[in-house]
Amino acid sequence: MNTHQKLMTNWRWWLCSLLFVATTVNYLDRQVLSLTYEEFIKPEFHWTDDNYGTITAFFSIFYAICCLFAGKFVDWMGTKKGYLISIGVWSAGACMHAACGWATAHLTGVGSVEAMRAVEIGSNAALAISTTSVYLFLLCRGILALGEAGNFPAAIKVTAEYFPKKDRAFATSIFNAGASVGALAAPLCIPPLAKALGWEWAFIIIGALGFIWMFFWAFMYDKPENSKRVNEAELEYIHQDDAAEAAEKAALASEKSIPMLKCFSYRQTWAFIVGKFFTDGVWWFFLFWAPSYFSNQFHAPATSGLGQALIFTLYAIVTVVSIGGGYLPKIFVDKKGMNPYNGRMLAMLIFAFFPIAALFAQPLGMRFDTPWWPAILIGLAAAGHQAWSANLFSTIGDMFPKSTIATVTGIGAMAGGVGSMFIQKAAGKLFTYAENAGSAFTFLGFEGKPAGYFIMFCFCGIAYLVAWSIMKGLVPKYKPIKA
Repeated sequence: MNTHQKLMTNWRWWLCSLLFVATTVNYLDRQVLSLTYEEFIKPEFHWTDDNYGTITAFFSIFYAICCLFAGKFVDWMGTKKGYLISIGVWSAGACMHAACGWATAHLTGVGSVEAMRAVEIGSNAALAISTTSVYLFLLCRGILALGEAGNFPAAIKVTAEYFPKKDRAFATSIFNAGASVGALAAPLCIPPLAKALGWEWAFIIIGALGFIWMFFWAFMYDKPENSKRVNEAELEYIHQDDAAEAAEKAALASEKSIPMLKCFSYRQTWAFIVGKFFTDGVWWFFLFWAPSYFSNQFHAPATSGLGQALIFTLYAIVTVVSIGGGYLPKIFVDKKGMNPYNGRMLAMLIFAFFPIAALFAQPLGMRFDTPWWPAILIGLAAAGHQAWSANLFSTIGDMFPKSTIATVTGIGAMAGGVGSMFIQKAAGKLFTYAENAGSAFTFLGFEGKPAGYFIMFCFCGIAYLVAWSIMKGLVPKYKPIKA
């Protein structure tokens, strides 16, 4: 056996590294807009925060809708073609953003991007430019969301094809780390590109990374049994669970699946819906609005060294702190003897207190006139979300039969998308109104736009405790559903 292992190839880990790169590019592409909005796109297209909120709200809900069908698409097309099409679509959508300026100038009859920038703020021409450009960006964000929805279903399918069960969690954690790396790399590379070459080139260069990835994927991927780079020893290692999985599939086939409409008759489904609806939008709010917040409140634009350091620090805290999200319930179950559901709910209650840190971000930031307190506290709040989310998804497996897990997951994803849409749109409208109202708009000692930010932070801070309380009220005790 030892000799067998020494002779075994390790092509599966090379493919895992490709999945990691794809997930990194995935997160880079979706962050270009938030990191170029305040300094470049907002003044060029005469946008308000309401316009930006409309675009981020649309991306949230459309991405959630696409996620419902992405897995079936990848299964239908096959892993190789499905992944190529997905990343090709989202890379094309990412690059298309760069043409929005040129297209807006010509569609509005302004003639050039330079003339568009010079249009008087508040004029009819400025309104035409903002309206036209919003629709163009909505189109591009829709294409980006459509393609990006295929990343995780395809990546998970590759790990199932190339890794035995005992290695899949580790392989998944490796490629999923690309999300954190993408979030950390974005502020270091996107603003400098936009400042040096123009915001259009930031979209083009980051978007083009996906096309480069496609070349490597087309060259490197084949099913294990067809790959010339996988020898017999590695193939045997990959397929070591085949007999057990066949028996499991047979048992699953005999298990009745709960119809989607019937799922809504269970309190357990509504508990998951509530958990996603109230909290998913908080994560997207921090992701989309943090760069704008630091620029507006502390004059730390994303192109400045301070702005880049703030965003990097925020996501570094998220990456490090959220790692413990999966370990805490294990401690409760293994050492305290709790059943998995109760252990998870206790862990979620603990993590629900983390976002309360966001309540102090604005007061401490303004009190000490520094953006570092908000960066650290928002980072802790966002880390709490990641830990909460990991456990929230696991509650489905605790309460529902395997045959229904995917159905309930899809329902929850839609609920999260709807909740995020409301939060993004509400934030945009609130910030625009607060900025226009100035000192006439107050909230707990803050005036104007700072008051608007504090209102949003207050919602983000208590959303998890509200969600947990409703979930606990709906399902007070562990009660699994049988098909």
